[in-house]
Amino acid sequence: MIREVFMPALSSTMTEGKIVSWVKSPGDRIEKGETVVIVESDKADMDVESFHEGILAAIVVEAGGTAPVGEAIALLAETEAEVDAAKQQAAAKAGAVGGEAAPAPAAPVAVVEAPAPAAQNGASSGSPSGRVVISPRARKLAKDLKVDLTTLQGSGPHGRIVAQDVELAAGKTPATSGPVATPMAAVAPSVAAPVPAPPPAAPVPSSAPLGQVVPFNTLQQAVTRNMVASLAVPTFHVGYTITTDNLDSLYKQIKSKGVTMTGLLAKAVAVTLQKHPLVNAGYTDQGIQYRSSINIAVAVAMEGGGLITPVLQNADQYDIYSLSRTWADLVARSRSKQLQPDEYNSGTFTLSNLGMFGVDRFDAILPPGQGSILAIGASRPTVVATADGLMGVKRQMQVNITCDHRVIYGADAAAFLKDLAHLIENNPQSLTL
Repeated sequence: MIREVFMPALSSTMTEGKIVSWVKSPGDRIEKGETVVIVESDKADMDVESFHEGILAAIVVEAGGTAPVGEAIALLAETEAEVDAAKQQAAAKAGAVGGEAAPAPAAPVAVVEAPAPAAQNGASSGSPSGRVVISPRARKLAKDLKVDLTTLQGSGPHGRIVAQDVELAAGKTPATSGPVATPMAAVAPSVAAPVPAPPPAAPVPSSAPLGQVVPFNTLQQAVTRNMVASLAVPTFHVGYTITTDNLDSLYKQIKSKGVTMTGLLAKAVAVTLQKHPLVNAGYTDQGIQYRSSINIAVAVAMEGGGLITPVLQNADQYDIYSLSRTWADLVARSRSKQLQPDEYNSGTFTLSNLGMFGVDRFDAILPPGQGSILAIGASRPTVVATADGLMGVKRQMQVNITCDHRVIYGADAAAFLKDLAHLIENNPQSLTL
């Protein structure tokens, strides 16, 4: 029997995938559960494992090529006798792309699937399963540089072997290029003055092909589709000024314990959403979908184009220290595109912070499927009137919420922002409980 290896759907928003590299070559025998190919989805690189055993007879879509979800990318033969027939079938499929008709596949059966999340990002090489956890790029480099992965000790999150480990083992200086995430709210030094500012956004590289058209990468294409879809949603914006003096003071006290400003802001939003479930809800054709959990997504810009939104799931249920550790891990894995789909597409409310770039205020575009996104500007010393009628200086930041007007009305958004401001201004210490 000849089976199709088709492009799997690795996320709910994925419509096509790009072949990063083939782990197996034509003629290789494949065992059930073995990694066959590494696919770049709209947000991450993922190992794809075989759902059957057999011989990889022919590759239809080579590394670097793209294919729609469900389209055949290779053919798997059960026996050696079927290999030639599979090669002819693959050639016919390739001819069909050029306009010729291709015969129907002998057995259009799904043969690959994305491995379970635990198998990809779970334990290190010391896990009970004994599996060495390797990033897709590291696996490809190891194959190119002839490095034995079983001899390496991973330096990535949870003991994952990353590209730098392979390059060092091969005696090469690790490259500094590649997908590097710039967290839009990783530290937010604009809110806490004593914290050094992070590097500014990466400028256009000097090697940029000026005068030429550069195709969008997979992540940029996904962002484009989502943003165009968002334009069909009737939205409105509500702004609010929040004094951050007490929040800044708290941050100074606990930042040495690994707490990030992102963690504090996410926790403050999550706690406030407990009182405003409608602002955490989303639109469906059947009605309002009230969420059973509060999952705070935070926009992260990726060097090279596009952005991703790692999600702090159940952010209202965790202490600030655990939340900050989780955020650090999410950012680290987003840099190597190793987030699982539910770690970037399960958000119920999104934060986007441009304050560290000195931005005063801005409007954020509502992500598909969510009811609200909060845009956070820089915190600046501001001259204000005090309660006793005198003038004083306080640090204040501008926030602006974008809401789906089919679900949320102006009064709902205003009430949420009022409670958020009250928490940050008067009782930020409660975020550490």
